[in-house]
Amino acid sequence: MEQQVNILIVDDEDRIRRLLRMYLERENYVIDEAENGVEALEMALNNDYNCILLDLMMPGKDGIEVCNELREHKNTPVIMLTAKGEESNRVQGFEVGTDDYIVKPFSPREVVLRVKALLRRSSQSDFPRPGTSARDIIVYPHLSIDHDAHRVTANGQEVNLTPKEYELLHFLAKSPDKVFDREQLLKEVWQYEFFGDLRTVDTHVKRLREKLNRVSEKAAGMIVTVWGVGYKFEAGNE
Repeated sequence: MEQQVNILIVDDEDRIRRLLRMYLERENYVIDEAENGVEALEMALNNDYNCILLDLMMPGKDGIEVCNELREHKNTPVIMLTAKGEESNRVQGFEVGTDDYIVKPFSPREVVLRVKALLRRSSQSDFPRPGTSARDIIVYPHLSIDHDAHRVTANGQEVNLTPKEYELLHFLAKSPDKVFDREQLLKEVWQYEFFGDLRTVDTHVKRLREKLNRVSEKAAGMIVTVWGVGYKFEAGNE
C-alpha cells in the first residue's frame, strides 16, 4: 500500500490554490490550503507535510519569514512560488532553506513534475530500504553519510539537513577531491536545467557548513572552496 502524500499549498490568490489543487489531486496527493503566512506556519508546524508550495509575496507574514521560522523546527521540503521580478527575493529564499522555486506564471504540469522530483529525493529521509544487506554508506573520519536512510552524522551526532543540503553534501562526498564548478553543481544536484542565480550554490554551501560546524568544525572544513572555480570535498581534511 502506497504511503499517503500530504501537500500544503500556500497562496493568497484563491484561483492559484484551486489550480494547483486540481492538478495535484490528480496525482492522488492529499491537499491542504492556507491563504496567508500566519495560517501556513501554524499548519506546517502542527502537521507533517511531504512538501509545501509556498508563495513568496503575501500580506502580513511573507514566504521568506514563513520558511525561516519553519526551518527552526522542521526540514519539510519547500518549493517557493515567485514572480519574475523577484530574483533577489529568490536568493534570499534559498538562504533561509527553500529547496526549489517556480516562477509565475507557471505551467501546472511543471509544478507537478517539480513536486514529484522533490518527493523522490526526500522519500527515503526517514526509513532505510527494507531488505537491504549492503548499505550505501560513505564514511570519513569526522563524517558519515548513510544514503539508504538519508542520514548524516558528524562526530557521532546526527545533523538535520534539508533535502537539497543533503543532496549537495552527498554529491560532493561521493567524489572526494574532485572540483565542481557552480554550473555543474546546479545541473547535477538540482537535476534539471536551472536558470537561477549561481549564488544559489553558495548559499546552500554556507548553510551546510554552518550546520556541520555546530557539531564538528573538521566535518565542516571538508567542504572546501576552490577560489575562482567552485567547490570540492576534501577527504583528507584534518
